[in-house]
Amino acid sequence: MSYPPDIHQDSDKNHMIEVINHYSLATLISVKDNVPFISHLPLIYKSGKLTGHIDKNNPQAKLLTKNTPVTVIFSGPDAYISPSLIGATELPTWNYIKVHLQGTATEIENNNVVKQSMVDMTAFLEEPEHAYILDYNNPKMDQFVNYVMGFEIDIKHWEGKFKLSQNKTPEAQNIAKQKLISVNKTSIKPFLDNITKA
Repeated sequence: MSYPPDIHQDSDKNHMIEVINHYSLATLISVKDNVPFISHLPLIYKSGKLTGHIDKNNPQAKLLTKNTPVTVIFSGPDAYISPSLIGATELPTWNYIKVHLQGTATEIENNNVVKQSMVDMTAFLEEPEHAYILDYNNPKMDQFVNYVMGFEIDIKHWEGKFKLSQNKTPEAQNIAKQKLISVNKTSIKPFLDNITKA
């Protein structure tokens, strides 16, 4: 028996790109001497590659050069699915959408290219209103670019993990889908209030 079950795998790159574009904050994982290094940062996809930048003081920066292997995870929506929603004979489960990518990272050594990648990233993240436009010639950019390292990841392997109650009836799948929508529209104010208490 394969794992994860094929029913929970999505090999459609267009679906995975959709996740990357809508949930651009990635979990970036590198390993050196059996020690994992993990950072959370936005990455932008274009033509089979991911582009980003990282603080040069972050120890993981040294592991994003010379075609070093990396793993990247993009996390879409998720939700607990209670049997009360789809029938008492079912068991509780958790539905989620994840994209796992493996690739190799190389440093972008040209500061002008790094600056342009930051302008492009801001333009993408500001869509569709473009309320803010990052000016390539902003003097702060020349200061900031000295403290970050730009990098590019060449994607070698794609894996879509879309667990969406595919093993249930179409009615149950739709109920689970609606739960995923409602949970991710719920106000996070109570949660944020709790974790930001003085």
